Amino acid sequence: MEFKRQVGVAMSLAIAGCFTVVLGGCGGGGGGHHSVVTPPVDPVDPGLPRLSEATPGTLETCTALAQQFAYANTTIASSVLVPAGGLTVAGVASIPEHCLVTGEMNRRTSTVDGESYAIGFEMRLPTAWNGRYYYQANGGVDGSVVTAVGGLGGEPEVNALTKGFAVISSDAGHGEATALFGLDPQARLDYGYQAAGTLTPMAKNLIKAAYGRSPDRSYYGGCSNGGRHTLVAATRYANDYDGFLAGAPGFHLPKSAAEQLWKVQQYARIATATIASGDDAGLPDVTTAVTAAEFKLVGSRILAKCDTLDGVQDGIVSDVVACQAAFDITRDVPTCAIGAPRDGSCLTDAQQNVLAKIFAGSSDSSGKPNYANFYADPGIAGANWMAWQYTNSTNKNRDPGSVSLIFSTPPMSKADFQATTGLKIALFADIEATYRKIFATDAIYQESAWSFMTPPDETNLKTLRERGAKLMTYHGTADGVFSSADTVAWYDKLATGTAEQTDEYARLFLVPAMSHCRGGPATDQFDMLEALVNWVEKGEAPEQVVAKARGAGANVVNTEVPATWSAARTRPLCPYPKVARYNGSGDVESAASFTCK
Repeated sequence: MEFKRQVGVAMSLAIAGCFTVVLGGCGGGGGGHHSVVTPPVDPVDPGLPRLSEATPGTLETCTALAQQFAYANTTIASSVLVPAGGLTVAGVASIPEHCLVTGEMNRRTSTVDGESYAIGFEMRLPTAWNGRYYYQANGGVDGSVVTAVGGLGGEPEVNALTKGFAVISSDAGHGEATALFGLDPQARLDYGYQAAGTLTPMAKNLIKAAYGRSPDRSYYGGCSNGGRHTLVAATRYANDYDGFLAGAPGFHLPKSAAEQLWKVQQYARIATATIASGDDAGLPDVTTAVTAAEFKLVGSRILAKCDTLDGVQDGIVSDVVACQAAFDITRDVPTCAIGAPRDGSCLTDAQQNVLAKIFAGSSDSSGKPNYANFYADPGIAGANWMAWQYTNSTNKNRDPGSVSLIFSTPPMSKADFQATTGLKIALFADIEATYRKIFATDAIYQESAWSFMTPPDETNLKTLRERGAKLMTYHGTADGVFSSADTVAWYDKLATGTAEQTDEYARLFLVPAMSHCRGGPATDQFDMLEALVNWVEKGEAPEQVVAKARGAGANVVNTEVPATWSAARTRPLCPYPKVARYNGSGDVESAASFTCK
């Protein structure tokens, strides 16, 4: 049934949208598509264009889209109106009325593995629209259509849908969250980058059909593999999107996954027990290598050594780069005497040596680093760090499966994969051969994993820059799988590889002690999408983003917030290389007492 609003209701909704959506863009009414650049220059850099602000609109049709919308190789399964409050998202209140459209593109049967594939998607189109479109890039190995609300990283109290964005989410071209799709060469390419390229023009046409006009501004964002998707899109699809928000970007994901297997082998060397039963019976129990209490000991010693580098003792290491020179695990963590009880008060020489290797990262036989180093950071005391060291690194459908099936050419056979375990894959992997297979091709898999998974020229953002688009990246310094040091190294190369000022179009924000995308003893609640929109459309470059701790009373409580902190402690997240430094006076629980410098 056709869904329409009377003019008076439409105007009321548009006005209400302007009042509730704090991103701005309410001037000029609900006009047409704004593709022109006005004003002609960016106030931060007069040499750059500035994109115009989006203007609100109102949903014109919903239920009829399933019958009326036509696009090549696309099937719309349903289009239904979801009333306000009809969708519940943990920690986020007041999901607005919107149209839910579900469908798929490019249904096919693989000639390689015989399985059926399609690019599944859903779009959520708010009745009161802010004129913007958001591509929600999802994490892990994809494989499921996550609810299209446009999560913003961390645990914010709002999302893109509540702000009035039209949002799309997809399964990236395969319908199960396992690594077995890596047997199909096209599914690999869809996962790497082609699903996004296929969905983008369709999504914009669907928006036009629903609202009567195309989106004024388009944004792309995600965390983890979603952050990788975003940095890939910033190079491959810079003409299609105006702003990119990349969280914990695994833009070297094939290497980081291989590094996870290497870490398992290092922990196995110091494991103090073997697995008693099951398919892995008799193999080292890597979880006994370094216990939770021992990781907490290391975290506390890092904090003791580096806490005051930012000018105040407050339980946060803001200057994580300086901390790497200040902290030494063999010097600053007590060494256990022979025969000492294992009570979390010391580390053995062997444990210190293995953790030092984990922080430094692996190298090939010539001494060249395979992937990247990891920061010694107090956040390694968090549960998420251990999960990535021990659990995800031995989960067959996480790193072992990704390495064996998606990132290797040729991939492991399905029969061999089903006959083994994730721990066995990790323990018995030839690490140098594993890294070589990332770059290999053959007659069936004609594009290497490195080619389809990574930005094609990661330090060349010329297209993005010259059209006035912007990139914001954030990364927790205690990320246990995607090295924030690797992201810093990329940003440093971005800065030195161009004659232009990098922070005019791309900024990196490190989040002290935050784990992978969220969590840890950190101020991990923040909204960078608002800052990105203001930068793209108003020329307001983000000099800081205020983040909040999620202590007792938060929308989603973070149990790792230290009891010594205010439950709602705030801190400025600073554009790298700036660091939040204490002003010398003022409440240490307040961001106002700190300056980025």
